[in-house]
Amino acid sequence: MDQIVSIMPCLDMRDGRVVKGVHFVDIADAGDPVECARAYCAAGADELALLDITATVENRATLHDVVRRVAAACTVPFTVGGGIRDVASAAAVLEAGADKVSTSSAAFRRPEVIAEMIREFGPGRVTVAIDVDVNPALPSGYEVYIDGGRTATGADAVEWAKKVRGFGVETILPTSKAGDGARTGYDLPVIRAIHEACPDAAVVASGGAGKMEHFLEAAQAGAGVLLAASVFHFHLIDIPELKSYLRANGVNVKQ
Repeated sequence: MDQIVSIMPCLDMRDGRVVKGVHFVDIADAGDPVECARAYCAAGADELALLDITATVENRATLHDVVRRVAAACTVPFTVGGGIRDVASAAAVLEAGADKVSTSSAAFRRPEVIAEMIREFGPGRVTVAIDVDVNPALPSGYEVYIDGGRTATGADAVEWAKKVRGFGVETILPTSKAGDGARTGYDLPVIRAIHEACPDAAVVASGGAGKMEHFLEAAQAGAGVLLAASVFHFHLIDIPELKSYLRANGVNVKQ
């Protein structure tokens, strides 16, 4: 496998604490974001994601003080999402210390915001996240959801990914609503479909990792970044062992 694959723990955050749910609900506490970030950096994470899971639906900005504290503790690039709706909100998060921003609902509602952010910050600092669920009536079989997975849009997820890539976005993060927190495996068909539709973009596998084989399957399906939360938070899988396993199975994992 030629592409270099990164491991990316995700800190889903609510009220300043790391939490983890199943299918975007049933939320449980998983610790302090700064302590989690420090531990993941020490364990060999290649990147981190920090997602303020209620910022969009509560119509507020991401908690900048938390971003600032995580940035101070973090030794790897980290992406912040949640409440990133325009250039100003993105700039505030980047100024607080984030390396990249991730936008989802705002980007879908007003796609020109993607071009505006790329013009302002460059393509390497903007990720577009796409929450997806199965819909056999659509060409790809997957529908875009917004508002933290609460609102169906009727839009085809792969077509939206192609449109996003057309704006110059280098990283696309599809999360399977059905897979989120379920530990039953990543949604491989959607990873494969987006990778094939956008072969020059990094596709982030997100939603459903439960065992090391799931990470291998996602890498083989074309994911360049392997994101997970609960299996790392609760030490069901540790990053050094995961990297060793992937390397042993032919995956070129970031050193």
